[in-house]
Amino acid sequence: MTPKVAPEWSPQADLWIGFPGDPAEWPARLPDAQRQAGAFANAVGERGQRVTLLARTPEDAALAHTLVTPGVEVRLEPFGDIWLRDTAPIGIVGADGSRALVDFEFNGWGGKFRMPGDEDIGVRLAASTGLPCRHVPIILEGGAIDTDGTGLFVTTEQCLLNPNRNPSLDRKQIETLLAGSLGLANMLWLGNGLLNDHTDGHVDNLARFVAPSILAVPQATTEGDPNTAIYEDAAARARAFGLEVALMPSVGHYEIDGHIVPASYMNFCITNGAVIVPQYGAPNDQAALDALRPFFPDRAIVGLPSDAILRGGGSFHCMSMHLPAAV
Repeated sequence: MTPKVAPEWSPQADLWIGFPGDPAEWPARLPDAQRQAGAFANAVGERGQRVTLLARTPEDAALAHTLVTPGVEVRLEPFGDIWLRDTAPIGIVGADGSRALVDFEFNGWGGKFRMPGDEDIGVRLAASTGLPCRHVPIILEGGAIDTDGTGLFVTTEQCLLNPNRNPSLDRKQIETLLAGSLGLANMLWLGNGLLNDHTDGHVDNLARFVAPSILAVPQATTEGDPNTAIYEDAAARARAFGLEVALMPSVGHYEIDGHIVPASYMNFCITNGAVIVPQYGAPNDQAALDALRPFFPDRAIVGLPSDAILRGGGSFHCMSMHLPAAV
């Protein structure tokens, strides 16, 4: 049996988190983003899971040490941007419980944000684990896919079929390559991702599996939600595919400095002891926590501020990557 990506709710050996430090990426509220990153790492580490906070410079590492509890390891590891979901290797697990890693090409989200250190951070992180790592020569970011662990994946056409990623590959060729590298057996193709998402519509801002064959999708509950049609289309495609859709509240219309940004509760991070859910000071913050709670009764549902982190373009899921545990 081909090794495959386990669902995020499977046991994890470590969680890598990127620590904000580049003033060019956070011209405003960088200290707040750093405190929010530290709180994220602490919430994971305090529940007994190993967590590693990666800092890009010695100065960032020294600051990170002042923000985290003793259970959080701070490691100096140069990178360009903190969004490790997209640049770190993806873990796969064999039927016998053996683990390996898969590293893909990265081109700065379609050439928009190329930064030194991002193209090889996956290789360096893989080497630090001692696990075998296979390089697959196609462009793929981890935030572009999600799986329920059965071999079923979900993605968006806007991202994986974007000509700025793999222009020579069609839908079937992409599925074939992911079948051989990640254990994909079937793919649900959603349409577009959230408005103004610089990742070209990553699915981890739009729809996430919360159990086998159950896909969480936001639902607009306030007037003026700029993603209403996108949510409705995603839910319709999932139901037509035969999945159960768990409707979740949307953040709604959310702006930073007068610009609509892709704030999403779907960017939650599942860890061994908790599900960490971004909070934005929006009306549906508590409703999002309540909606997720029934699916993770054995985990704490922890809401943490993420509004300053969002200024860099993402949230808790985007800035982290888990390493599966040996089973």
